[in-house]
Amino acid sequence: MRQLSRIETVVFLVGGILMAIGAGCCAFLWHGDVFAWVYLLGAVLFVAMQARQRYEGSNPTVKRLRRIMLASGVFFILAGVLMVDTHMHFIARFMTYHNYIAYVYNKWVMFLLAGAILQMYSTHRISNELQKD
Repeated sequence: MRQLSRIETVVFLVGGILMAIGAGCCAFLWHGDVFAWVYLLGAVLFVAMQARQRYEGSNPTVKRLRRIMLASGVFFILAGVLMVDTHMHFIARFMTYHNYIAYVYNKWVMFLLAGAILQMYSTHRISNELQKD
């Protein structure tokens, strides 16, 4: 795996911290209108730096796990967009009230959970596969 520079590592860590703070504050309904944007900013920083880490090897298992990791990044960003929408209701303009509540409102939790599970799985498996090489 290509290592990140010092600045990229700091941006990666700051993004992860902002994600944790934003998700925690939104989950406990503390200034969610502000911390939803904090989470989204952190998710974008985290996923962007994670995408910059490239795998230059030829192991197909690690390549597959990297694709899973990038899919979890998409889930993180979708969670951020839906988290912001929970407080701003910009998607509600295009749907009926009942469909919005049923399909969009507070569904960011599912995307966050799916992204976190895929992230943990792929990170653990990639480290094991790289130790084998």
